[in-house]
Amino acid sequence: MDKQSATKRVQELHELLNTYNYEYHVLDQPSVPDAEYDRLMQELIKVEEEFPEFKTQDSPTQRVGGVVLEAFQKVVHRTPMLSLGNAFNEQDLRDFDRRVRQAVGDDVQYVVELKIDGLAVSLRYENGYFVQGATRGDGTTGEDITENLKTVRSIPLKLRSNVSFEVRGEVFMPKKSFEKLNELRLAAEEEPFANPRNAAAGSIRQLDPKIAAKRNLDIFVYSIADLGATGIQRHSEALDFLEKESFKTNKERRKCENIDEVITLIENLQEKRATLPYDIDGIVIKVDSLDQQEELGFTAKSPRWAVAYKFPAEEVMTKLINIELSVGRTGVITPTAILEPVRVAGTTVQRASLHNEDLIREKDIKLGDTVVVKKAGDIIPEVVNVLVEHRTGEEQEFSMPTHCPACESDLVRIEGEVALRCINPQCPAQIQEGLIHFVSRNAMNIDGLGERVVSQLFHAGLIKDVADLYRLTREQLLGLERMGEKSTDNLLQAIEQSKENSLERLLFGLGIRHVGSKAAKTLAQQFETIENLQKSTEEELVAINEIGGKMADAITTYFENPDVQHLVSELQALGVNTMYKGPKLVKAEDSDSYFAGKTIVLTGKLEQLSRNEAKEGIEALGGKVTGSVSKSTDLVIAGEAAGSKLKKAEELNIEVWNETQLIEELKK
Repeated sequence: MDKQSATKRVQELHELLNTYNYEYHVLDQPSVPDAEYDRLMQELIKVEEEFPEFKTQDSPTQRVGGVVLEAFQKVVHRTPMLSLGNAFNEQDLRDFDRRVRQAVGDDVQYVVELKIDGLAVSLRYENGYFVQGATRGDGTTGEDITENLKTVRSIPLKLRSNVSFEVRGEVFMPKKSFEKLNELRLAAEEEPFANPRNAAAGSIRQLDPKIAAKRNLDIFVYSIADLGATGIQRHSEALDFLEKESFKTNKERRKCENIDEVITLIENLQEKRATLPYDIDGIVIKVDSLDQQEELGFTAKSPRWAVAYKFPAEEVMTKLINIELSVGRTGVITPTAILEPVRVAGTTVQRASLHNEDLIREKDIKLGDTVVVKKAGDIIPEVVNVLVEHRTGEEQEFSMPTHCPACESDLVRIEGEVALRCINPQCPAQIQEGLIHFVSRNAMNIDGLGERVVSQLFHAGLIKDVADLYRLTREQLLGLERMGEKSTDNLLQAIEQSKENSLERLLFGLGIRHVGSKAAKTLAQQFETIENLQKSTEEELVAINEIGGKMADAITTYFENPDVQHLVSELQALGVNTMYKGPKLVKAEDSDSYFAGKTIVLTGKLEQLSRNEAKEGIEALGGKVTGSVSKSTDLVIAGEAAGSKLKKAEELNIEVWNETQLIEELKK
């Protein structure tokens, strides 16, 4: 075949294979048998082998799995992937509706969609071509799984128009694929997956895309991250637009005129749950109008214009065999029920939280009791109640210990708290849990240092505190079970990279009582170095917005400890960064910028800056960025397709700038 003929044939094969793929995996209406599709695919592979220049990024052959990766690269989401608030009953739904109507008026329509039980992903397209896919991660940073997502045949590699945007969706494993996969794993004497969600997550995070390609994964897309200049005004229109671009959306969605229609529809969908060919764990309700969505805005964790209704938890009976005690990183003693294995909401449960001694007393739980177990939010197993009528008289009372199960120190109950606590700072269980927290995703984020490896290192005597992590050698790691040369080198590289983290990650990782990730960021911005924070007083801390008296006392008490002071010095000597690397916090009185002391709202699509870049730039000059327009707003920055916030600003005679004016002021 000459090159001219090959060019024509490749184009024909692309069109045929893409059409057949769309019919089979998106429309579920195949027009040719599998054998014909396979024959054409083999023909295309042979042509591409003869003419490698035809192996383009959108070729159907790219779905079979690319090269094996050494590790997943990090991806910062251009628009954060926030989680949804939850509703568990009809009253929760009506409360959500009331809050929405109080904010935007009574003229509200909702879109109701199935909440697919899978793995949330983000798909980025440039000029119509699929260029990157990522996991949700912590909502801000995920992992690049592009090659694995290319193997999901319902994800288009090329769209029908040359649009550039980011699409969000849920990758899942159909029930039939799950059953077939577990049959194969059992035949190979491998551990079967607990449920389709775990199977999907495990498949999409394989370093070898060829494994993912064999797992028959699927996807439903459910939103466009930034609609920008598309001109779309409603969420329902966005879903229709995605369908026209060859995406697979869920057909069970419906528009509802009010919350009563939503509640009726949820009842119908709940009955249909068991007959669906995929797992769902709830229903998502979204305000349809994008202008109203913008007006409602977001909390720190979730949008105010959407809620996830979680199905009532499945409840089952089992026997409580024992109660096991664990020691957390803050010394809290937590009892856990050890159960006869039982299937609950798709997984086998053998352990369930009992929270504290008061709960055990309140529910009159005894060893040997028959208990009812459910999963709170379909995730965390818990004991609901005891079936007293099943008692035989052989059940035994349970008493909490007086000494720590890990170090034998006296346990105390601090005034105002329900938990028993070990206050020995040298308690090995607390140290190990503290190490696990230190390396976790929201703290120092050290890839490869999971609970198993931390436990190995700790019990081998290689690490006694977090500073020891930075003293680990290649020889020490290679001596551990299941640590090969590649995984050892990757781990050492990840530990080295973590030294460059900004101060807020270190502060959160140190595990100071009452200091979460958000407070750690506030402290890092305010004090800039760990030395400045160490020297701070309670009065200085309480003066900071979001820092209360209890937290201030915990911070000063923590840094007054000589052992902590020595640990900080050790970390600095080992090269761990103890300075804040983010945008500087500028006080209004110290800035001569126009933004200093002003309250500013961003709305619409910005072309040259991301929303985060604009926000950080304004705050770096002493301004405050908020999510809604009110009489206290000083300035609105309006990008393309600005909606109700711009209209409200004009009604209130608030000054409005475009993006060019914003950039000019930021450059001054």
